[in-house]
Amino acid sequence: MARRLSGFVGALRAHGMRIGTGETVDAARAVTALGLADRELLREGLAATLLHGHAQRAVFDPVFDLYFPRGVGAPEGEAAGREELRDRLADALAAGDEALLRRLAAQAVDSLGRYGAAPGSDGWSAHQTLDRLRPQTLLARVRTSVRGASGTGDFADRLLDDEIRRRIEVFRRQVGAEARRRVAERRGPEEIARRAVLPSADRVDFLYADRERLAELRRTVRPLARKLAARLAARRRRAARGTIDLRRTLRGSMSTGGVPMKPVLRRRRPVRPELVLLCDVSGSVSGFADFTMLLVQALHEQFSKVRVFAFVNLIDEVTGLLRHGAADPEGLGARIRAEARLTGWHDGSDYGAALGEFAERHRDAVGARTTVFVLGDARTNRSDPNLPALREIAGRARRVYWLNPEPRAQWGTGDSAAPDYADVAEMHECRNARQLGAIVSRLLPV
Repeated sequence: MARRLSGFVGALRAHGMRIGTGETVDAARAVTALGLADRELLREGLAATLLHGHAQRAVFDPVFDLYFPRGVGAPEGEAAGREELRDRLADALAAGDEALLRRLAAQAVDSLGRYGAAPGSDGWSAHQTLDRLRPQTLLARVRTSVRGASGTGDFADRLLDDEIRRRIEVFRRQVGAEARRRVAERRGPEEIARRAVLPSADRVDFLYADRERLAELRRTVRPLARKLAARLAARRRRAARGTIDLRRTLRGSMSTGGVPMKPVLRRRRPVRPELVLLCDVSGSVSGFADFTMLLVQALHEQFSKVRVFAFVNLIDEVTGLLRHGAADPEGLGARIRAEARLTGWHDGSDYGAALGEFAERHRDAVGARTTVFVLGDARTNRSDPNLPALREIAGRARRVYWLNPEPRAQWGTGDSAAPDYADVAEMHECRNARQLGAIVSRLLPV
């Protein structure tokens, strides 16, 4: 059990969870106190000792299922055919019996999800199981069954359909968990926990996040902004103390025989900085730009002025749209692309044209107190990168940083001008929300 628990904690750490030795010891005590008879009680006990927030449950639960499985080997009973499984699944969905759904998920994976025949290559696939069983096509059949059982013909169709879809989604998750369990028995839980468990939202690459994960990311903007605001406030308090004034310190030490008992500090007057964002909102990088704009909007009280500009091959200020978008974060990107003038005669991104237009038309936005962040992958579609325009912006600004959502290994490949831009602006890899939070807290001026 000690080896299993330490492996379980190691798998959670590999997914970015901060779990210390003390918390691991508490988890071991929880196992001793709760025992192994009630699996769900054990799950909640370990969650209470190891997790720091509800958002971590999305990773914790599938990893727990791998290290503390409900059973081993094949499910009890004979293998069932596809149509028989569909009939039994429809009845279970109509009854809302999650225990029966769990047993059916195990039988479905065993009967329909197995693939491969060579030793070491055979396994079980949740995707193959669901593709053959097609539980989503049972909606109308289950609706009719529920109506007949309840004897009411005026049941709200929309509410009923939503409940049936929820039960189908529960079944789909159970199929995924069962397939992972069967494969983990052959290959070991460590490998499956690393490869088959989805990372938490803050570790998903912006470039590969689907609509659902981006929506989940947007829900983390406010908590992340509060955390960053607290860090910035602490940095400002430290900076307000100032550095040691050597002359006044030595003068004051004369009364103590030249021993500087009480250092004298140069007092600083903290000034909130100005911030300018230049955001590429084209293609796959738009999700990265949207999330960063929402984060900065949530942090606006930390700056004396924030101005946001979006571009594809033309650039336009969208500061007003961003403030309006606070109540509708999911519609921010669509509203920017609909109301701002971002493209000319073609729809591809052109960093050179956008930077040149900004340097010419919006130079008043950048001054000695301004920090400029450029957000984009620096892929120019083979057009001129216009490095002089970026140099002009850097010459006017306090600092210029470039946040690139692509892996560093891809900089300079294909049409990427990242190495050229990195010679002018300090470029940082920023692939997910966790990296973004760390970079912003480190780079934002005080």
